[in-house]
Amino acid sequence: MPVYGGSGEAMRRRDFIKAVAGSTAAWPLLAAAQQAQMPVVGYITATASDEGEPRAAAFRQGLQESGYVVGQNVAIEYRT
Repeated sequence: MPVYGGSGEAMRRRDFIKAVAGSTAAWPLLAAAQQAQMPVVGYITATASDEGEPRAAAFRQGLQESGYVVGQNVAIEYRT
């Protein structure tokens, strides 16, 4: 039957408690460091880019009025 209470046993227990307490304390910092991915909006048009620019500008303005700023909290992928 093993005898507990030796100095080696106590040291291992303290190290374990430190590790658990340290990881628990660091968890909110790691969770805050993760950033949500920026949403991507697809803009598809059948017209040439010169002809469709007024519509694209109006689309960007509508996004901005809704609280979305291109490059800050939304990305737009343009396709023709």
